[in-house]
Parts: sequence; structure tokens; C-alpha cells
Amino acid sequence: MKTLKQAIKLFSLEDFDCHEIEGHEGGRNQIFICSKGGEKKFVLRISATGDRTVNDYRAEAEFVRYLAKNGAPVADVIPSADGKLVEIIDGDCTDSVTAGDGGAAPVFISLFEYAKGMLLADNGYRYRDGAPLSEYFFNTGKTLGKIHALSKVYEPVADYRRLDYFDKYNMEYLGRLIPDKYSELKSAISARLETFCTLPTDSQSYGLVHFDFSDGNYHIDMTKGNITVFDFDNCMYCWYMFDLANLWLHNEGWCRHEADPGKRFKLMQQCFDLQLQGYKTETEVPDELQEKLPLFIDMVLIENIVDEFECAAREGQELDYEDIEDAAECLINGIPYAGFKKRRHNNDNSK
Repeated sequence: MKTLKQAIKLFSLEDFDCHEIEGHEGGRNQIFICSKGGEKKFVLRISATGDRTVNDYRAEAEFVRYLAKNGAPVADVIPSADGKLVEIIDGDCTDSVTAGDGGAAPVFISLFEYAKGMLLADNGYRYRDGAPLSEYFFNTGKTLGKIHALSKVYEPVADYRRLDYFDKYNMEYLGRLIPDKYSELKSAISARLETFCTLPTDSQSYGLVHFDFSDGNYHIDMTKGNITVFDFDNCMYCWYMFDLANLWLHNEGWCRHEADPGKRFKLMQQCFDLQLQGYKTETEVPDELQEKLPLFIDMVLIENIVDEFECAAREGQELDYEDIEDAAECLINGIPYAGFKKRRHNNDNSK
């Protein structure tokens, strides 16, 4: 693969064993694990989706570098042999070029530290031996709180700036993306967006967030329980409560043994209370926004739905409505989300 060979040269990885890992459904990038003698390990990311500019990637890299330098538990970005955090190959690329400009699509390359520890999924969704699961929930909240605390005082480098929420989540774009046959869903989303417009955007409420903070994007050190976060590919300016609401939604995976949606909802909230305790050891949550958690849960549901439509569009396929049915029904009918239509019969925590 020509691109991989160029990337290896740019980041001086000639002596490393680089193997591609299987991407998840809807993944945007090619990811390679580069290792050498069991001592050094890095993650090489090759991005060529054509819908982002070089400054989008530079803004992400600078944010990750800032977080790492200031003590956040994140996998740092590694400069190339020429000292660049983002290398560009193929295509005639300027600060504003994307594949949509009609030229050859530029390819953006970045290298990251390999996060210490392992995915929960790779450990069968079992937490570390001898430690209570409450420690895990507390630590996830604390980790997120540290990132948000630093984000609240972050100043973007030069002209590098990630998208703001409404740059993407607006009905001009979503109206084109979502077919008219989903008119009820489009109306429900439009109504939520109007409400989102009324939310405060001061520095304690709104800033650069991970936007995909979940157990698929951090490793856990199973000896001490420390968490290291990676994959800021989707980071954008949004309400800090979005990342917290995303944590709340992912708690469904730990509570799906409970068949009753109402009881499952309460269990998810109990997990979230521990996460919030950990979060507040690092930064505060405005009471006004914390009280609006259900609204931010809807915001995450909208992101999930939009992602499914975008993935289908990239693949040139028709959306399988079952993939969004639960989330769509919650938005349309104002139902608190707890995986309410799912009936689980297994008693483990597999997601």
C-alpha cells in the first residue's frame, strides 16, 4: 500500500511492525498499530474521507497536545520526522481543500501514543479483579472532568478551530440528509434544535468536547484502574453536558439484564450518579444544565441517528430503520431513553 509506505517514512516507522486493525461499522479512518520489540507502540491514523480540511485535523491534534501537556489522561499526538502533528500526502492540499473541491482527495496522517491498558470489550466487559465496579464509574467521570476542566480555559492555536455544534446540526443540512419519509423524526429533531438554541454558551457550559466519550475510546489500566482517552476525531464545540449525557446512555450496557425499562432507567441513573461524583472532583456542572439532562440525552440520540444516516449515505445504502428505531421513537414521543424496547435475557455486561 503506497500510502502506508509514505506514512511509515514520514514518521520514521521503518523498523516497526505495522498492522491494520479492523474498523468498526461506520468508521472513518484506517488505523494501524505500530510496534517494535514489545517496547514501543504507536497508533497510526490515515484519514481520507474528503469532508474535512487540514485545519480540522490540525485543530484536533493541537487540542490533544494541549491536554496531554497539561496532565489530562489522553494518548498524546506524536510529531513526524519534520515536526508536524499532521502530515498531508496525495492531492493538492491547501488549508481549505477537501475532496469535495473537485481535486484529488488529500490524505491526512497522524501518529498517537498507544494508550496504556486495554478496552473493556477486550476483557469481556469485566472490570479489574478485586475492585468494585463503582470505582470504574467514578473514574470515568473523573477522567472526563479533567478533560473538560482544561477545555474551559483552552485557547485554540492560530486559525485552527473545530466545528461548532450548529455548523453541522442544523435543519439545512439534516433536512437534506434525512429523507422526507421520516417527516415525524425530522419535525422532532427540528423542535429539539430550536430548544438547543436557547441554552447558555458561556465558558463554563460550552467548549471543545470529545463528542464520542465511551468505553470504545479509552483504555483502562487493569492494575490501577487509570483511564487513558483517545480518538478525538469527532471533537467539536458543544455543551459539556453532551459528553456527560453520552456517558449516561452508555450505562444501558451495564443494566440491560433488567427487563423492565423503568427499573433499567433507575439503574442507569445510579451509575451516572457515581460518574457525576467523579466528574465534580475536577470541574463543576452548572445546575441549570444538569437539570436538563433529559434534553442532552435527546441531543446524543440525535447525534446517533445522524451518524447512522451519514454512514448509510457514505456506503450508498438505504438506512435500516431498526438501527434508529428506539432513538427515533423516544424523540418523536418524548420517551425517556433506556433501551426501552430491548429485551435482554443474558446476565453479563457484554454490550
